[in-house]
Amino acid sequence: MASVLIAVPSFRRPKSLERLLIAIANLNTRANVTVLVADNDPEQREAVATCDTVRARGYRWPISSIVVTERGIAHVRNALVAEALRQPPCDFIAMLDDDEEPDANWLGELLRVQSETGADALNGSTRRVFETAPGAWAKHCDGVSDIFAPTGNIGIIEGTGNLLAKHALFAGMAAPWFDPAFAMTGGEDKDFFVRAKKTGARFAWANDAIAYDYVPPSRANLRWALSRAYSAGNSDMRVFLKYRPDLVARLNEMARIVAALLLNPVLFVILAFNPNRRVRPLRKLCRAFGKLAAIGGRTYEEYSVIHGQ
Repeated sequence: MASVLIAVPSFRRPKSLERLLIAIANLNTRANVTVLVADNDPEQREAVATCDTVRARGYRWPISSIVVTERGIAHVRNALVAEALRQPPCDFIAMLDDDEEPDANWLGELLRVQSETGADALNGSTRRVFETAPGAWAKHCDGVSDIFAPTGNIGIIEGTGNLLAKHALFAGMAAPWFDPAFAMTGGEDKDFFVRAKKTGARFAWANDAIAYDYVPPSRANLRWALSRAYSAGNSDMRVFLKYRPDLVARLNEMARIVAALLLNPVLFVILAFNPNRRVRPLRKLCRAFGKLAAIGGRTYEEYSVIHGQ
């Protein structure tokens, strides 16, 4: 029987965190589960209080919490991994964000696909749940639309939300696992998996391992979706530059940026009346501008704004 530690980063979302913890308690699984929550708010400590509350009610799984004083998602993920490695060894470390809610069969599906593929780390699908319906322009954008892919081996994964990874993957890599330079910008997870792939790690996707992502009104609009595209382009380019690519790789990347800047304004005009495709050129333009900003040394601190409760 597999043993799994579910690690949850949290910052000022006590209602969402409680919903997540209830869903974890209702998982349909025979695995031995423990839950670890990292609270990134050393002043209010709402996540710690939430863990204390559910524990006092008689929580299904062993649950503990830690406080991370350094602000930023990379610091929180590093603290979670460090604490997980200090605890008695488990087979797997899973990660869920505090605005997610796993389906009852989520963990079973991740473990099943991991067993079939032998993957060192795998992602599951994301289904969005909206407090208010997104605008017609926004609903097809990354961060607003659902995320899914065929079950099986894939080249790489990029996110730590809805994640299952072998304990040995983290134990075999040196700290910090998540680069603190990405603490407030995001991109720390993609950077980790790029490094993991260089060590020979293998990845997979479990399409039926579903986590529901609750989207507040502040994220269900075109403005946020385009800022997300800019942020993704900015962090992707920073990861790319971090590993000192050779001249050929740099020139290829610049060619793609230039092509995006030249072609997408034209595509936007062509697709303006196609409701399912018209936003794609805008997203690609924003990603390109985000990449250019990173080349110029500028960063976008996406995690400086809190969405949801």
